Formats: sequence, C-alpha cells, structure tokens
Amino acid sequence: MIEALRIRDFRLLWAGRVVSLLGSWLLVIAIPAHVYALTGSLLATGLTLAAEYLPPLLFGPFAGVLTDRWDRRRVMIAADLFRAAAVTLMVFATAGHSLWLVYAALIAESTGAVLFRPAAQAHIPFVVGTGSGLSSANSLNAFTDGTVRLVAPPLGAAILTFAGFQTLIWIDAASYLVSAAAIALTARSAGRVERASVDLAGGWKVLRGLPIAVALLPLTAVFLAANAALSALLVPFGIRQLGGSEQIGLVVSALGVGFLLGAVAIRRLVDRVRPRHLLAATQLATAVAFFVLFSSTSLVVALPAGVAIGVFGSMTLVTPQTALQRAVPNEALGRISAVFLSAEALATLIGALVGPLLAQTLSLSAAVVVACVVTAGGALAGLVPKWDRTPVAHGK
Repeated sequence: MIEALRIRDFRLLWAGRVVSLLGSWLLVIAIPAHVYALTGSLLATGLTLAAEYLPPLLFGPFAGVLTDRWDRRRVMIAADLFRAAAVTLMVFATAGHSLWLVYAALIAESTGAVLFRPAAQAHIPFVVGTGSGLSSANSLNAFTDGTVRLVAPPLGAAILTFAGFQTLIWIDAASYLVSAAAIALTARSAGRVERASVDLAGGWKVLRGLPIAVALLPLTAVFLAANAALSALLVPFGIRQLGGSEQIGLVVSALGVGFLLGAVAIRRLVDRVRPRHLLAATQLATAVAFFVLFSSTSLVVALPAGVAIGVFGSMTLVTPQTALQRAVPNEALGRISAVFLSAEALATLIGALVGPLLAQTLSLSAAVVVACVVTAGGALAGLVPKWDRTPVAHGK
C-alpha cells in the first residue's frame, strides 16, 4: 500500500487527511454526548446527525461544479480553513439556550466537507495517476480510515471525560489547520486551471454517457442504504441477543479490524479483477456476513462475522471509487464524485430510518432479512449489464 507514498505531494495530502480525520472522529461520540448532557433530549441529540447529512443532500452536485471549475488545491485549503473556523463555534455552546451553535457549526463543517471531498477525490488521480498508484492511494486511505475509526471514538470519549468538550473542539480545529498547511505545501502546478465554462448540466451529460457511472450510482446507493439499515439495528440486536453494550463494543471492534484487513486485500484485487465481478462478490459476501451476524447468539459466531463484514464492506467501498476515478475524465470527476457523495448521503439517511421502522413494524429478524436480500439482490443485479468494459488499470 505504500507505493503512493513515494510521491511527495501525495505524502502531504495523506498526512493532512490523517490529522483532520482523526480530529473529526474524536468528536463522533463527544458531540452527541455533549448535546444530551445539555438537553437530556434524545430528539435534540438525534438532530446532530441530521445537521451533518443536510449539506450533502442540498449542495452536493453544485459543490462538484465548483471543484471542477476552480483550482482543486485551493478549494481544499479554503474548505479546511472554513471548517476550522466553523467548529470553533461549538466552544461557545455551554448551555441549552446556545445549542443552536452546535447545529450551525455542524452544518457549516459539513458544507466544507461537501466541497473538500469531491475536490480531494478528483485531485488524487491527478497526483498519483490512474494505474497502480491509484489503487495504492485508495487502499492506504481505506486502511487509514479503518484505523482512525477504531481508535479515535474511544480516545475522544476519554478526552471528553478528563479534559472536557472544549478541548476536543480546539483539537479538531487545529487538525483542519494542519491539513490546510500540508496541502499548501504541495506543488502549485498540481492544482486545476480555472474553467468558467464548467456547469452542472455538463456533469450530468458526462455521467449519462458513462455506463460505469450510470450502473454504479444505484448499486452503491442500494448497498449503503441496506448497510445503514443493518447498522442502525446493531445496538438493539446486541442488547437482545448478545448480552449488552460490552458485547456490542467488541463487535464494533471486529468490524474495524475487518475494515483494515479489507483495505490490505483490495490493494491487489482492484487491479486484477473486473469491477463488476469484484463488486458483486464483495456485496454478496457482505450480505451473507450480516445475516450470520444477526443470526448469532454468542460472540463465538458474532465476532468472525463482524470481521467478515468489515473486510468485504471495505472492499465494496473502495472498488467503485477506484473504478470511477479511472473511467471518468478528470475535468468532470469533481462533479461526478459530488453526485455520488450526495446519493450516498441520501441512501444512508434513508436506510438509517427505514431499518428501525421495519423492525418496529414487523420484527428485528424480518428487517434483517429484507436488508440482506436487498444487498444480495444488488450484487446480482450488477452482474447483468457489462458496464465495466474499460481496462482494469492503465498508466499515469
């Protein structure tokens, strides 16, 4: 996975990304806990999630236009500086009457992320090429994501307990400043030339003309919706069938371990196996692993199933991302990436709502079966059209 690290600009991008990602994930538990401590309201706590999902749904495609029109290096720097300023608003949310500052900060921070993520996703192929360097970069980023997600939430909870909420906010703000500084050190020539003619309609035209993008959009959305539905049911399942919160924590850790293993495995597979076949196999394996997990009654079965979900789920996320970066013209990649990010946010939000609703209306087991069948159906549907006729990998 370290091939991409031989490129100086990617090393800087990766280092900045690691620091800012760590700062953000330190707050995953801390923000809901802080809001609940201020209000005692489950609704107010749940709204923190809605505040984060709103900007991708509203602004995603338009952000893609900006990232294709402007210098992507400058977009990422500006987005990091904006997010650093946004999160500091939460320092002043010290009572229930100032809770609106938390929501405003989350919306602003998420808006910055809507600009940053498509710019970064389009910029990486420009830096490392579209051959083995790209698969190296994506697998390394996936490995980093898994590590941060495994380590940062409990670390953030510990810092919250011993140092307080404001300390975490300052750490997160500083992480964005470090990321902006690292990106500023990259070569100026690596940015995009500003193109005033870029528009949203042109992006849709490019998307419609690429069978791989047209096929991957619904396939990715279906998988993420089903995954979100099952993830939303994990806590009640753990309490009912595994014995409580400690067991749930072990299963989540198993997911993190699997995510890391999947990031290593996908490094070679994504260069050697057709995206259509690889995506179908990993989605189907994820569905089976989820079914095994939710059918288990002890950690003896649940933990290996959790690892398998992490392995194949990680591979399912990296495969379409790499395929898109290789197939989409770089001048349109920001817009296409933003459309996918918006679709992913909508699918995740729908799944997180529908899963518990089905469990409440029917039963937990029925909701699990529906989500697993949908995931498996999406895997099989992706095999029917031959949308991946482009080469598996090509040079820089």
